[in-house]
Amino acid sequence: MNPIDLLPVVLSFAGTLVLTPVVRALARRRGVVARPKSDRWHKKPMALLGGGAIFTVVAAVNLALVPLTPQARVVLCAGAFLFLVGLIDDFFNLKPYQKLSGQIMGAAAVVWCGLTLPWTGSPPVNMAITLFWLIGITNAVNLLDNMDGLAAGIAAIASTFLALTFLGNAQAAEALMLAVFGAGLLGFLVYNSNPASIFMGDCGSMFIGFFLAGSALLNPTGGRSRSLLPVLAVPVLILFIPIFDTLLVTILRKLAGRSVARGGRDHTSHRLVALGLSERRAVWMLYVLAAVSGFLGLLVRDLALDYSLAAVLGYVLLLTFVGVHLGSVKVYDEAEVRTARAKPLVAFLVDLSYKRRVFEVLLDVVLITLSYYLAYAAVFGHLTDDEPLRRFLLAVPVLVSVKLLTFLGMGVYRGLWRYVSIDDVIVFAKAVVAASVVSALALLFAFRFEGFSRVVIILDGLILLVLLTGSRLTFRLFRELLPAPRTSSGHRVLIYGAGDAGELLARELLNNASLQCTPVGFADDDPLKKGKIIHGLRVFGGNGSFLTICGQHTIDEVLISSMKFTPERIEEIARECTTLSLPLRRMRIQIEALDDGTGSAARSLMNRLGQPDPYLA
Repeated sequence: MNPIDLLPVVLSFAGTLVLTPVVRALARRRGVVARPKSDRWHKKPMALLGGGAIFTVVAAVNLALVPLTPQARVVLCAGAFLFLVGLIDDFFNLKPYQKLSGQIMGAAAVVWCGLTLPWTGSPPVNMAITLFWLIGITNAVNLLDNMDGLAAGIAAIASTFLALTFLGNAQAAEALMLAVFGAGLLGFLVYNSNPASIFMGDCGSMFIGFFLAGSALLNPTGGRSRSLLPVLAVPVLILFIPIFDTLLVTILRKLAGRSVARGGRDHTSHRLVALGLSERRAVWMLYVLAAVSGFLGLLVRDLALDYSLAAVLGYVLLLTFVGVHLGSVKVYDEAEVRTARAKPLVAFLVDLSYKRRVFEVLLDVVLITLSYYLAYAAVFGHLTDDEPLRRFLLAVPVLVSVKLLTFLGMGVYRGLWRYVSIDDVIVFAKAVVAASVVSALALLFAFRFEGFSRVVIILDGLILLVLLTGSRLTFRLFRELLPAPRTSSGHRVLIYGAGDAGELLARELLNNASLQCTPVGFADDDPLKKGKIIHGLRVFGGNGSFLTICGQHTIDEVLISSMKFTPERIEEIARECTTLSLPLRRMRIQIEALDDGTGSAARSLMNRLGQPDPYLA
């Protein structure tokens, strides 16, 4: 491609940059706006029809300046039809089945013209898969359009990687078509990024989703590799974030007994915001995941089959952990969820979803297989020859069985992931060492260790320890990267004492919103602790600067964290709090007997039900 070939890309960006404000003014004048609703994210009326600017510019530039192939023209024309369906929906609010009918018609036209995903050896099956692909991606992008700049940005990233895929296959015209499309999306993002002044509407999301899904059909081979995996994985990986969001919303709505077609603030982006991220950071985090996914799609095209499988499997596991973590965020009304769980089907799904040990065992089957493969490949190279592949396949069932039994006996499945500590890591290490020793003995008795390597066994143990520990630490890592939102309505409290008790009190205040306390930081008389950070809270100092600290940080209350303070020091702190009219309380941990054999303590406790225990006195 010559630099002059980039002129359509520049014109596409400039065109949407100029046309979008015109469309915005027209939509406002005609009253075509998205009004706030309980199940929508935006808080004020927002102009729609931004997709009109995207479609008009992208279609005009591609038809006028890009040498489109007949297949590419089919995709563009079918995309235009979906744009019209979405435009009618923006004006007249079509019913879901009416929109689906239009999507089926557009997808059927593409398949009728000979564009299908070559995922099987059966043409009828490929046609059915392609119909599902086109309709599924179209609706996935439509669902993804739930926060400022999200759908347009993800689509721009996906179009970039699709264009790079076409360049790798020497399909310059298709690459230029996708580059024009991506540039148009970037021009629209100027007005759609947070805070947005215009939405793309269904006319935009349906055109964008269908155009992306249809463009993926123009790649005949999926890469230079002859294996089936790139043909399957490349389009899926490049468009994986819309797919991931749709799967997450579908599964969690089913578990909550809600209709999948019903709107709501329960998408991936909404859950990230509920975890404490800003809207902008939540969107950018999904941008990064989309870029990683697209980059992995490029790698899979040229990697060997075994490396491709390992990379795809690792990425899917990562996003599985993300999905499980996001699924724990409460975004539904509790009363509605309880009512839904009374239904037999929903109750069954919920019960199945809580079988965490089953998930752990299945995960460890994957990790054991993956670690042995990585160790085997590191020593013997790719599993392309028949004999290494045969030995690998012979060993895997033995290793999986032996190691799972060893893990079970060593207590690997007794802990809770969210509370994983160094003690658990020690248990994992002991279990892996024991499993490696027992595995070596099993291979010795089963195959006399012929064709196997001690180096592989040792390397396999090291890799498995890393994978096992990393998988269990995932939830703690997510809790650090995506912290729970801190309440802003409670008292701003200063914790006096930055020792073990202070750390315990800070953790409880951060995790227990019912206490209605927002910890601001620590005060401590030890000068060596000043400036240190505990759970993201700073140690400001103590004796001599207490009044200044309380004034600078607008403290509403002071909590003494330890029982080790002398009465004299507590009296000094109390006098300083009195000077500023600040309440002073002290944490105490009380172990209370529920029954002394006569039942009096139990009856006394029952009489106090509904009253909070004196955690802070």
